[in-house]
Amino acid sequence: MQKKRLANLILITVVLSLFVSIPTSFAISDAYKGNIYQVGTLKPIDSKLKVKIGDPAPNFILPPISGEKVSLSQFRGKKNVVLSFVPAAWTPVCSDQWPGYNIAKDIFNQYDAILLGITVDNIPTLFAWTNQMGQLWFPVLSDFWPHGAVAKRYGVLRSNGVSERALFVMDKKGIIRYIDVHDINKRPPLEDLMGALEKLGK
Repeated sequence: MQKKRLANLILITVVLSLFVSIPTSFAISDAYKGNIYQVGTLKPIDSKLKVKIGDPAPNFILPPISGEKVSLSQFRGKKNVVLSFVPAAWTPVCSDQWPGYNIAKDIFNQYDAILLGITVDNIPTLFAWTNQMGQLWFPVLSDFWPHGAVAKRYGVLRSNGVSERALFVMDKKGIIRYIDVHDINKRPPLEDLMGALEKLGK
């Protein structure tokens, strides 16, 4: 068990070293040249959670960029699930956060976890934005209509109509095991998320 933890720690450290060195380059890279909207500094958190650790995660069905609609319940009994709510397409921190998860794909696989990215943007906007990022390994879902309904159900819809920058981790039974409603101006630390997944095991 100690050897496994040491191996996981080394893997996370390696991924973090990559993750830390790349993020600031994404939003200012040629791929995004002239396309990133600078939002300035925002109120760190502007919502009130409606769920807590130990609660069954509210189910939802949302359209992805391509393919059939995705429901949270379809992973019940099969996968641990990470929900990554981000506020808006074409903004600096969001445009760094999701590409960074590409680097950590093997760690998600190791903990038998699927990542679902969610924003309140519409499908065409998400299609253009994620194409600019390059290929993401996880589904990107639109919570556009009814506007922000899923974010609202979880209690992470801000007063201006975008979602918080929030992470929820659910086990295979659909129970919420980790919540991080993060300062919207900052990217959540990858090591905290990986630590939550490690506690779930496989």
